[in-house]
Amino acid sequence: MITGIAELTTWDDERPSITDAALVVEGRIVAWVGSAVEAPSVDSVDAVVHVAGRAVVPGFVDSHSHLVFAGDRAAEFEARMSGTPYAAGGIRTTVAATRAATDEQLTAHVGRLVSEMQRQGTTTVEIKSGYGLSVRDEARSLAVARQFTDETTFLGAHVVPAGPDGGAGDPTAYVDLVTGPMLDAAAPHARWIDVFCESGAFDADQARTILAAGARHGLRGRLHANQLGPGPGVRLAAELGLVAVDHCTYLDDADVDALADSGTVATLLPGVEFSTRQPYPDARRLLDAGVSVALASDCNPGSCFTSSIPFCLALAVREMGMTPAEALWAATAGGAAALDRTDVGRLTPGAAADLVVLDAPDHRHLAYRPGVPLVTAVWRAGRPV
Repeated sequence: MITGIAELTTWDDERPSITDAALVVEGRIVAWVGSAVEAPSVDSVDAVVHVAGRAVVPGFVDSHSHLVFAGDRAAEFEARMSGTPYAAGGIRTTVAATRAATDEQLTAHVGRLVSEMQRQGTTTVEIKSGYGLSVRDEARSLAVARQFTDETTFLGAHVVPAGPDGGAGDPTAYVDLVTGPMLDAAAPHARWIDVFCESGAFDADQARTILAAGARHGLRGRLHANQLGPGPGVRLAAELGLVAVDHCTYLDDADVDALADSGTVATLLPGVEFSTRQPYPDARRLLDAGVSVALASDCNPGSCFTSSIPFCLALAVREMGMTPAEALWAATAGGAAALDRTDVGRLTPGAAADLVVLDAPDHRHLAYRPGVPLVTAVWRAGRPV
């Protein structure tokens, strides 16, 4: 039993937050939550942990990350801060470094980043491929990612790689490769398939073709869309009934209406806008329209090299019109919804006992004290980590 909780965030429909609370863990799951005065007697549990007036929230669910890569792009970041705009083509720099890395190097790097995320409260993470862009390198990227999470996503359709002569690659031939031999090799290691549907990457027809091929292999679809400018990706995601569509920076009224009508989760990635100096997504507009919103890190070496969900949460409150509670929901239950999961992102009986103890009396301090390491303990599957 964990007791002495000043504020327990559960996201239970009837009682989303409980003050002066306690929580009972049995095995890997939450067995009971409620007020401390209603808690089972200490004689009926094996151990008691007293958190001394701290807040407890669900473990963060990071539903969008790109952790399998080698090298870095600090020079590109420096150039952006001096006025060079972000462009999707920078991905090819990371592709060259990733192809040159060994499996052991990639595995060690992903392990470091997952550990870094966990120390900041992330207990569930999705990891994409997308920096291999060859049959061999996409398959091995996903095999590396699968060592750390079941939420793996095949993103062979990140950009079209350069041709053999170093010039522009052939988009038609590359889509054939992605939907053929590359998908065959990648599918056994993936749960999801993703496409960067954007100017400079893949258009709506190509995205539709790639997602349909993934579906034939049993992979569920998601999209990167409307990050760099207006485009068809968000409406395509809604039309296809995808679980989530990510970025959603440039939206018109039709995009917002389509999301609200479809139930597709809009995953917002404010660390990207911080790192690229693009406008932030308008979360308030989406929420007021009834759209489900998730927050994720988009940890990657190019457009957003942060692993910190608390940082993204603070940005969402400061820059995107979200309340602290809305931002926390988006980073926990919202992230779970973006992965079509009901067992994580909440602390209710039967859910996974993934939780974060904050060195603060309530959840508001996550945004109120940006940059401060408030995560004092993390439990995953019923055990401290």
